[in-house]
Amino acid sequence: MRNLIVQAFSWVLHQLLPARGRHRAPVRSVPTPTHSTCPSAWSRPWTGPSSDTARTIFTAEEARGLTDEQCERFYATAWAELGWDYPYTAEGVHQVSAEVRA
Repeated sequence: MRNLIVQAFSWVLHQLLPARGRHRAPVRSVPTPTHSTCPSAWSRPWTGPSSDTARTIFTAEEARGLTDEQCERFYATAWAELGWDYPYTAEGVHQVSAEVRA
């Protein structure tokens, strides 16, 4: 009985999977970017704020007891004082992109 099960299983696998040497690489219509045109973000050191800086801002004593909108404004102000952009959303606030695109 085991031999019959193994034979049936082998036949199914043989039908579903191609034989050796018959595999083909997928055809790509768009060229893949090379390393020189698309550098990895991990190839350079982290230039953003440290986790300690972020933790200090987000756990600040001054932000406790504020409404959600006031907290977001506090966070945005604290990040701006350090020179970092912190986009926030609040009713009546419209974010303008800092990037200029042509």
